[in-house]
Amino acid sequence: MNNKVEPFRSGFVAIIGRPNVGKSTLLNQLLGEKVAIVTPKPQTTRNQIRGIRTAPGSQVIFLDTPGIHRARSLINRRMVEVAKSTLREVDLTLWLVDATKGLVGEDEDITRLLVESGKAALVLLNKIDLVSKLKLLPVIDRISSLFPGREIVPISALKGENLRLLVDLILKSLPEGPRYYPEDEITDQTEQFIAAEIIREKIFLLTRKEIPYGVAVVIEEFSEKPEKDLVVIKAAIHSERESHKPILIGKKGAMLKKIGSQAREELEGLLGCKVYLELFVKVDRGWTQDPNAIKEFGL
Repeated sequence: MNNKVEPFRSGFVAIIGRPNVGKSTLLNQLLGEKVAIVTPKPQTTRNQIRGIRTAPGSQVIFLDTPGIHRARSLINRRMVEVAKSTLREVDLTLWLVDATKGLVGEDEDITRLLVESGKAALVLLNKIDLVSKLKLLPVIDRISSLFPGREIVPISALKGENLRLLVDLILKSLPEGPRYYPEDEITDQTEQFIAAEIIREKIFLLTRKEIPYGVAVVIEEFSEKPEKDLVVIKAAIHSERESHKPILIGKKGAMLKKIGSQAREELEGLLGCKVYLELFVKVDRGWTQDPNAIKEFGL
């Protein structure tokens, strides 16, 4: 009778790819809970987001990253640097490719980064629910020629397709190691950070064009009032242009109320209590090109 105990496996896994390929959706699906904001717009994720998946014999710390692209502006270059630096601190990389669009020049840039990093990697062909199997073949052939010898896993992050297989492959790639976080923890992000991200997500979803990209959210007060089963949150929405301020506020404050209402509803579900949320808009002209402002806003 074989009574051999399997070793505990743990490690850090980066999720990388171009903007809008489904990285944050994948992270949320793997954890079974939302820890990263998701919108249909590219470059929604600005920071490295950690998500923790703990099972009886393993703990995987996933690092969601901003989309890697050929950035021009200072803030976008900073986001790309965050993604690139993540590769240096992980045991395994998951490279997400959008199956509906195939490979573009930025994917070739990512291939070079992966080769240079020397890290173990799995290639995930995402959004297979939107593409016929016949159309996947040329994409798989192209990936195989650019990045030979790597396992290619077709998945649908949105539908959860093939994610059980993916988890098995991840665990096989990880070394023996300790439990880094308590088993009931799913992220190391603070509640203040998550609150700011949820507010920013609503701005992305409710406003158009360049406005979401010129916005940063700073939590100025986060106070718990247990006797009232209440959390008071006051947040400043920093806009880089004066012309964006009236759009963010809306006619008679309608847009700001809508952003606040949707954010408050989600925060109440997350925090398990009532939330008093107060939002106001400040103008910081050109903050996305100011290294000090970018750092101050947590990027």
